Amino acid sequence: MKSATIFTSMLVIKVMEKFDVIVIGSGSGMIIVSNAVNHGMKTAVVEFGPMGGTCVNRGCIPSKMLIYPADVVTTIQEARKVDVKAKINSIDFRNIMKRMRKFVNEDSQHQATAVETTPNLVWFKTVGEFTSDYTMKVGEQIIKGDRIFIVSGARPGKPSIKGIETVNYLTSDTVLELEKPPKNIVIIGGGYIAAEYSHFFSSMGTQVTILQRSPRLIPEEEPEISDLLKQELEKRMTIFTNHEAIEAYEKNGIKTVVAKNRETSKLREFSAEALLVAAGRVPNSDILKPEKTGVQLDERGYIKVNEYLETSKANIWAFGDAIGREMFKHVANYEAEIAWHNAVHEHKVKMDYSSAPHAIFTHPQVASVGLKEAKAKQKGHKILVGKAFHKDIALGAAMGNPEGFVKVIVERDTGKLLGAHIIGPFASSLIQEIINVMVCGDKTFLPIIRAMHIHPALSEVVQRAFGSLREA
Repeated sequence: MKSATIFTSMLVIKVMEKFDVIVIGSGSGMIIVSNAVNHGMKTAVVEFGPMGGTCVNRGCIPSKMLIYPADVVTTIQEARKVDVKAKINSIDFRNIMKRMRKFVNEDSQHQATAVETTPNLVWFKTVGEFTSDYTMKVGEQIIKGDRIFIVSGARPGKPSIKGIETVNYLTSDTVLELEKPPKNIVIIGGGYIAAEYSHFFSSMGTQVTILQRSPRLIPEEEPEISDLLKQELEKRMTIFTNHEAIEAYEKNGIKTVVAKNRETSKLREFSAEALLVAAGRVPNSDILKPEKTGVQLDERGYIKVNEYLETSKANIWAFGDAIGREMFKHVANYEAEIAWHNAVHEHKVKMDYSSAPHAIFTHPQVASVGLKEAKAKQKGHKILVGKAFHKDIALGAAMGNPEGFVKVIVERDTGKLLGAHIIGPFASSLIQEIINVMVCGDKTFLPIIRAMHIHPALSEVVQRAFGSLREA
């Protein structure tokens, strides 16, 4: 009986199921799944976590469900600028978190139900690992696909800090499990995640300290935007740039980080009730092992793709966080459409990142698209740069002169839009006008100048930026 069980088990493992399409990851990969099923293809989705991927469960959606209440708090706190004296009686942190989790769970479950009831679609709810060409082991099963799309995402990175493994620290995943706000928190990192969660926690009444290794906060943005964001956030928290966390330990529930000033080499300790590590993300390729099917990785472990999102292996495509390019949900959605097109049509379409935008939902908001000024010059463009400030337009004055500006970069001889960078109220919405023009017609800024902008509206600051173009 024992031998028969073993034999049966071996047979189960050796049974191979063949699919027309295998999609690894249920975030933007579900765009591929939908297209494949609609084309009558037998499709498999490999997803060990809840349906919806990072954005729905651990990223964009839950974080913005938390940040909007933070925006409301800061709006009330700044109401004195327009002579409104308002008071916050209480902040129900537990219910804010509960509301977020309820929304996320319902969204994920709705997607899961749709997947489970779709004919010709199989969901493998386990970790997948490549074993040979176009072949994966998923749990106790072996599956093979004619076309494979790797959308396996990324996860919070673990920094090389002495003793960090002994500390009960938070990540952008586990922070969503909190039931009450910490009295104080140290955040290691100074990128998008650190900026957004520092805004959230400080608005919830937590004392926030940021330790950023780089000389600048959000170092990937324009220098003047980094400087202004730091200036504004420092009104509500403490920020140490050029400070590298080198050691961490925990005693009686208090987390302590030892940081080195990279200019003076002086060491300093920072202690708090909570520690959030937001020092980058790493790909899941170490789990997936795509190299076993001939897919090449770069030195960081991200999957290498060409301009058509093809990997080094025929009939395998990759996109989203798995390739480590523009790690934003809207970009991954766009990449999904490109990858699908190239998988089913002879005429290939290139992925163009020149107008890929992003936003940072901190306070003030930050949004960006295209080239920064230094990069435009480095690429050899002769450029014009324009800048306009929120406080210099009518609605800006009505709003109490908020800090913020719009910076635009155009090619001098053609007027082609090369980039735009905004910090201030509603930056994530204001930039959309520029993004749309960057993908239309001759891609010049002229439609923005010529179009009538409602007065008085905040969008006038965008038009005014183009009206102030100067040689740079």
